[in-house]
Amino acid sequence: MRARISRELIERCGFDFVAVEADWPDAMRINRYVRDEPRSDVEFTPFSRFPTWMWRNEEVSEFVEWLRTHNLERRDRSRRVAFYGLDLYSMFTSIAHVLAYLDRIDPDAARVARGRYGMLTPWQEDPAAYGKAVLVGRYSSSEAAVVAMLRDMLQRRLDYAQQDGEAFFDAAQNAHVVTNAERYYRAMYYGSAASWNLRDTHMFNTLEALLNYHGPQSRGIVWEHNSHLGDAQATEMSHRGELNVGQLCRERFGDAVYAVGFGTDHGTVAAASDWDGPMQRMRVRPAHPDSYERLCHDSQVPAFLLPLRTPRRPAIRDELMQPRLERAIGVIYRPDSERMSHYFYASLPLQFDELVWFDETRAVEPLQMTRRPSPELPETYPFGL
Repeated sequence: MRARISRELIERCGFDFVAVEADWPDAMRINRYVRDEPRSDVEFTPFSRFPTWMWRNEEVSEFVEWLRTHNLERRDRSRRVAFYGLDLYSMFTSIAHVLAYLDRIDPDAARVARGRYGMLTPWQEDPAAYGKAVLVGRYSSSEAAVVAMLRDMLQRRLDYAQQDGEAFFDAAQNAHVVTNAERYYRAMYYGSAASWNLRDTHMFNTLEALLNYHGPQSRGIVWEHNSHLGDAQATEMSHRGELNVGQLCRERFGDAVYAVGFGTDHGTVAAASDWDGPMQRMRVRPAHPDSYERLCHDSQVPAFLLPLRTPRRPAIRDELMQPRLERAIGVIYRPDSERMSHYFYASLPLQFDELVWFDETRAVEPLQMTRRPSPELPETYPFGL
């Protein structure tokens, strides 16, 4: 449904890009594919970190192929719809892309960058261990070095961008990822609110950079979990000191934001029991009796759209305004502790502008590369399986 809505927005309303809860360099591989641009010189396997199935699945692959076909019908490359990642986990892949860019455009700056980023190299296999080592005083923070690298690139933006503005934008965003990822891995050990806020602020800033890059009239479609896109001020997240992309967008863009949430009562979901655990196809438990999901289920309508900003019956906003439990299932699902692990209080009409409801849902299908998307491209492109 998310892909279907996106196709309609692109075809009927001329949206400029799709931005997803994925790492910048990984999504850039798809961006180059759907816009028919040369792939990066940096060799890496995109979407290889946990959770691999979140984007490397049949549903996303189908949308990517549709987007490529849609774009190839447009001779004007500036009108081709882009595909970007908003997340910040790709610290070392982003470092590799910054270095590759500087090697090509400014070898002297590349040598400086290798010295600065080299402080992080020992932690390439486990960046979270870097944050812990800094916290306990066993290793010096690389914050000053990565910030200096970003500052130097931005100071030279005019010179760099004149040679290739799109390549510079990509490299600069990778440098931003390195800077914020370094902070994130240190913040992980100061509490969940600190790391959550840093990550969502980075994703919002990336989204704002994309809107600026595409021009003052540009519009983007954002694919993220409900907990990132629904306004955090309308949920108990706010009481924990947490903000999110939805809140920051609402504060910055006002009613130009249209936030769509998704809900279900039962079915299946692709998730893991623990972080870095194997994907399982899990059965979703029927909704809690005191939840918005149970209200939707009790309607006995198998699927519907529920406008909340301008409902057909205005009184429904008041009827739904009282906070209720709401379920959030991400890449981790623990049915046995569902009430504590996955439910929180929210005011649905303040959280979203519209709700898409499916009483029964089914898990995404992990991608099986049994076909080649194009005879001119290697079998592993763009997902790198």
